[in-house]
Amino acid sequence: MSARNGILCAGTIVVDVGKVIDLYPPPERLALIDSISLSTGGPAVNLARDLVRLGAPFPLAVAGVVGDDPHADFLLGELAGDGIDVSGIRRSADAATSFTDAMVVRNGGSRTFFHHIGANALIGPEDVALATSTARIVHLGSPGLHPRLDAPLDGDDGGSPANGWVAILTEARRLGLRTNMELVTLDPAVQRRLVLPCLPLLDTLVINELEASALAGIDPAGLGTIGGADEPDWPELEAVAGRLIELGVGTLAAVHFPGGCVAATADGTLARQGSVRLPREQIRSSVGAGDAFAGGVMFGVHEGWPVGDCLRAGVCAAAACLRSPGTSDGVMPLTECLALGEEFGYR
Repeated sequence: MSARNGILCAGTIVVDVGKVIDLYPPPERLALIDSISLSTGGPAVNLARDLVRLGAPFPLAVAGVVGDDPHADFLLGELAGDGIDVSGIRRSADAATSFTDAMVVRNGGSRTFFHHIGANALIGPEDVALATSTARIVHLGSPGLHPRLDAPLDGDDGGSPANGWVAILTEARRLGLRTNMELVTLDPAVQRRLVLPCLPLLDTLVINELEASALAGIDPAGLGTIGGADEPDWPELEAVAGRLIELGVGTLAAVHFPGGCVAATADGTLARQGSVRLPREQIRSSVGAGDAFAGGVMFGVHEGWPVGDCLRAGVCAAAACLRSPGTSDGVMPLTECLALGEEFGYR
């Protein structure tokens, strides 16, 4: 492990088409689009780009599948411009590069997504070249968006709990890589079916409270985080993180939500960290904030920091991201992100 360095980010690769709107309309009504922006997206890409902006002193690479189209040209150009290794990204003429229309309400930054899976449907375990990677950590995302990886390994009708994600994680463990996974919020039953078999093969898991509650099998309504609530039930959230460790996560389970984050570790440690009290007028968009949080946490995990420092880096990176309409544009060097916490304080 000491000879390994860096993070290989594999899975979901997306071009985000951000559209800031004046309001989210009911059916048959009109909303006005104030602005349109193009940015890279998806857990594989976002983590890598966020870590570049945070100043990570280790190499970064991305693996996945894109189309043979202008969106792919844009995406590969952006990654290469950041110094990220794109040799593991396969281009295919069989599907369009995956994209998401992200509708962001101008005041407050609430968001709604319209997603086209596209080339992400083509990725299989063979597209993540672990045998030739020198990375220390492989970061995967996201189950539910990749039909080939989501399918049972034995190709039957779903009777086997193992899937393509399990295959990648098993190989990563065999080769001595540490493993991390990030999710997207799906139907809880689907989330549990796809992700629970992966948990015993993960060293770390960094997800939001809706995804965590789905895996833990609890109702998220009791967490005090839904609908803009600002009184999180911290002990209950810590219990959810602890449950993820019980379900198999090997080292660290971190759960983030608007008010902050909690974490549980395999040695029984529980930690909590409030989010940055960023003034509402500085919030441009919440698109990418969860990935920025994961970037801060995984920066610390790679460098071997204490859990509390990892969580603080996560909430400060997320706060920086909130100040920009783009997915990663607002993320700054980590020292500058941490300065936001010092300036505005924490919840």
